[in-house]
Amino acid sequence: MITIYKTVGTELQQIPDFEPGSWGKVCAPTHEELDQLSKRFDIHPDFLTDPLDVDERARIEREEGVTLIVLRIPRLDTYEADVPFTTLPVGIILADEIIITICALDVDVVSDFSKGKVRNFSTEQRTRFILQLCMRTSLLYLKYLREINRLTNIVEKDLHRASRNEQLIKLLNLEKSLVFFQTSIRSNALMLEKLYNVKSIRMDPDESDLLDDLIIENRQAMEMTSIYAKVLNGTMTAFASLISNNLNMVMKSLATITIILMIPTLVASMYGMNVELPFQHTEYAFPFVMGVSLLLSVMGILIFWRKEIV
Repeated sequence: MITIYKTVGTELQQIPDFEPGSWGKVCAPTHEELDQLSKRFDIHPDFLTDPLDVDERARIEREEGVTLIVLRIPRLDTYEADVPFTTLPVGIILADEIIITICALDVDVVSDFSKGKVRNFSTEQRTRFILQLCMRTSLLYLKYLREINRLTNIVEKDLHRASRNEQLIKLLNLEKSLVFFQTSIRSNALMLEKLYNVKSIRMDPDESDLLDDLIIENRQAMEMTSIYAKVLNGTMTAFASLISNNLNMVMKSLATITIILMIPTLVASMYGMNVELPFQHTEYAFPFVMGVSLLLSVMGILIFWRKEIV
């Protein structure tokens, strides 16, 4: 789907066709729409299809007067999904005094611009539009990182009460999200550093300052991702060790109980043999056997207790 916007005065309006200074929002496009854009603005087909690949890395590429910027943005799936947080590429194309954003899904970072949630946004200021889009991406990374940290704390509390595979799988999925974030933020950082040298993107002093702030925000997101990844990895290792230790304690307790129960079983088995046994003709044979079994069992318990096995 292709939706075209243009800033008229201070308001963002939807227009029927492309005009100089307009913005085309392309979301989940069809092959016909891609062919239409490629032929009309002389855009290489790869510039339109590459951002639709979920594994496409962040980069800047220029060919025949058209500039492609691929930015990886964070995306929140439902909490029921295997991995709650993933990343997705968004393509930004500069061609013929227009700007086009293209993505496989309708993502919040781009939709906020079309819904008028971004202040000081103008479709005619293409460079500022790119920087604002990158800035909101970095801020969204920071927001989702805090959410990952909150979810990690909740799962940790559940693990303190009862160690279950479900909680460990949740931690593993959150760790996968951090790996996706770390890889995408690092590639975004390399792309942002190249913005200084792109001739088709001219910046005034305010936009240069905005780019400097953007690089700082992106670096902060990268550091937070690295810290959270290390903390989460340490947490999973610690809980894995605790689960293994708890299993050892349970097995040791079961072995101790088995040994204690084996003592009266052994005595009863000996007196169950079909041979002459001591005291078998006395009326106190049964209490005697039970007393010996109880005495030996208590002695076994005391021995294990002194050795701190039970």
